[in-house]
Amino acid sequence: MSLEDDIALLEQVPTFAALGRPALQVLAIGAETRELPAGAVLFHAGELADGGYLVQEGALALETGTFSQAEEVVVGPGGLVGELALIADMVCPATAIAKEPTVVMRISRSVFRKMLEGYPAAAEQLRAMMGQRLQDWTRELTAVRRKLEASEKK
Repeated sequence: MSLEDDIALLEQVPTFAALGRPALQVLAIGAETRELPAGAVLFHAGELADGGYLVQEGALALETGTFSQAEEVVVGPGGLVGELALIADMVCPATAIAKEPTVVMRISRSVFRKMLEGYPAAAEQLRAMMGQRLQDWTRELTAVRRKLEASEKK
């Protein structure tokens, strides 16, 4: 893919869309492309995460749980895996396996942070977006808690 193709793909991801084209250009230039054959493991659950992966082609299966109780989520082109690892230290909650030949764009936390330092308006946009998401999740969790408490009283 060309630099313009990479920027266009980044623009389609909600987390990146609000950052602006100059910031996305920095990310596209600093990103690393990885090609995975079908069945290859990109990362294992429990490993330290130091960035995020944007699926360019193919699909990743994110597997959590044990062999007897495994759950799988499939992420295809345009899907971002490891969003929080772009800004915070964390452990991978799942194992990512290429379901087919897959190409991912790896964005390291250090590249992402440098981009935010160079584009403070992009950093503010990201902060506002994540703050809104946190409010939405809190509201949803509160609603679930109320339903659970109501069902326990019956």
